[in-house]
Amino acid sequence: MNAVRCTLALMAVTLTGSLYLLAVERDEVLKLNLRKGDKEKAAAWQPRKTALFLCDMWDDHWCKSAAGRVEEMAGPLNDVVKLLRKRGVFIVHAPSSVTAFYKDTPQRKRAMDAPFAKTPIALSTSPRWGTAWCWTDGKREGVLPIDDSDMGCDCTPDKCEIREAWKRQHKGIEVAAEDAITDNGQEAWNLLQARKIDNVILCGVHLNMCVLGRPFGIRQMVKLGKNVALMRDFTDTMYNPERPPGVSHFEGTKLVIGHVEKYWCPTFTSADLTGKEPFRFKGAP
Repeated sequence: MNAVRCTLALMAVTLTGSLYLLAVERDEVLKLNLRKGDKEKAAAWQPRKTALFLCDMWDDHWCKSAAGRVEEMAGPLNDVVKLLRKRGVFIVHAPSSVTAFYKDTPQRKRAMDAPFAKTPIALSTSPRWGTAWCWTDGKREGVLPIDDSDMGCDCTPDKCEIREAWKRQHKGIEVAAEDAITDNGQEAWNLLQARKIDNVILCGVHLNMCVLGRPFGIRQMVKLGKNVALMRDFTDTMYNPERPPGVSHFEGTKLVIGHVEKYWCPTFTSADLTGKEPFRFKGAP
C-alpha cells in the first residue's frame, strides 16, 4: 500500500512539474533582436500579447518560381509556427481571397464571430486582388526600391501567364484548433482587440505586394498603432531581375526588407525564436 502511495505521490509531483514547465514555457517572453537598417534593439514581447499573421502562403501560384519558393518555405515555417503556438502566440492564417475554402471551420468562424471593435482610424477600403488594399504611401515611403510593374515573375527564359492559381493555404502549414483564419481588416482588428494583443508579427508572401498592402498587413497594422515586426527570413518578393535596379531576385528582396525597416517597422529572423540558423532559400547568397 505504501508503495502505491509513493508511486501516486511521485506521479503527482511529476505532473505538477510538467504543468509548471509548460506554464513557464508559454509565459516566457519572446526575445527579439529588432533591426532597423544598421541598428538593432533588443525587445521582449509577451507571447499572449502577440499574434503571428501568415500572409498568402497559398497552395499554388501563377509564377512557378514563386510557387517553388513557397513550397520550400512551408515546412520550416510550420515548425516556427508550432513553436510560437506552443509558447502562447495567437496564430492567424491569412490566405487572401480563398478564406471561403474554410467557411465551415471553427477557425474561420472564430474570426467572423469575434466581437466588433472600433478602429482608431478608418480602415483602407480600396479594393485590389480580392481584399481591401493599403497602397504605397508616397508621402511616407516614396516608391519601392524595385520595379515590380511586370508583376515580378523571375522564371527564365519564358515568363508565366497570370492566372487564378490558388485555392487554399499550403497544406504544409497546420491550422490548429486554437488558430483563426481571416483576410479581412475588421475581423483581424476584432480578433486582436478581443485578446488585448499589442504585438503583430508578419511573415509570408509577397513582401513588396501583399505583406505590405493587405488589410492585415504591415502598412495597415502600423497605422492602427500596433507594434509590428517582419520575420524577414520567412518572406519573399515578386521581383524579376530583368527590371530595375537589375539585381538578383534575392538581392531585390533584401532591398525591400531595407525599405520596410526604414519606413515601416523593424525586422528579425526566426533564429531569435528557435536558436537555430535562419531559414535560407536554396541558391540564396
